[in-house]
Amino acid sequence: MTVSALGADQQVVEQNSTLSTIKPAVLTSASFRPTPTMTSVGVGQPLVVRFNHPVKDKAAAERALTVTSTPAQPGSWFWMSTSEAHYRPQAYWQSGSTIQLDANLFGVDLGGGTFGQADRGVTVHVHDSWWPRRTAAPRSCRSSTNGGLVKSMPISLGSPAHPSHNGPHVVSDKVPTMVMDSCTYGVCEGDPGYYKEKVDLDVRISNDGEFVHSAPWSVGQQGSSNVSHGCVNLSPANARWFFDHFTIGDIVEITNSGGPKLPIWDTYGDWGASWDEWQAGGAT
Repeated sequence: MTVSALGADQQVVEQNSTLSTIKPAVLTSASFRPTPTMTSVGVGQPLVVRFNHPVKDKAAAERALTVTSTPAQPGSWFWMSTSEAHYRPQAYWQSGSTIQLDANLFGVDLGGGTFGQADRGVTVHVHDSWWPRRTAAPRSCRSSTNGGLVKSMPISLGSPAHPSHNGPHVVSDKVPTMVMDSCTYGVCEGDPGYYKEKVDLDVRISNDGEFVHSAPWSVGQQGSSNVSHGCVNLSPANARWFFDHFTIGDIVEITNSGGPKLPIWDTYGDWGASWDEWQAGGAT
């Protein structure tokens, strides 16, 4: 490359230099959750960045990832694996927030011969805070929006043999109808406790098979005993209300279920970690 310049003394100055481009061993791109097609999410939705190849230099990746929230809310990254990083604030997002996530990865050296392939970004809007909490006695679910109580519903959680996970869960999906099959976790036809049943109004709250759903078969136990395989059972009418009002990113908090804490790596178990634990999971 030759560069010519005309100086103040009207003399031409030339400078020559040589450069070469590298051949990356791997080009990696990033996908986001929430996706750009999600118009709004709940206050518990973490920002998820998934790389299609492992990242060796996580600190370099974090420097290329920027999060801006309005109003401002400090947050931190946590690496679930070498290819997936989550971002959340210290407390739940404020209702009405707008969050901008930018991955300025083009040409970034991510270590081990892996380079970023392209820049991309997403804008996330946070809707009103919908937050149901399961209380210990009586067995009920109290749903509030922006701090005000809206509805109280009798529920049935996981039985002592199949207790529901404790702690904050985040809605990650919902479908009108699905077939729940215990064989998906190893309890197959002929085994004690086997079931395969069509279930309506299913709101997923973990990747361990926990849903809030309609359970007409347990209406008699709802509010008095826990008889499910880990899900939150509601009457058909209450399940319809829940399905219509709760969506991706909303918090479902389960307490005193007798079960273990929801693992941090279970889809969006992010809020089960203390702020110190969460910050320790980052690269920088």
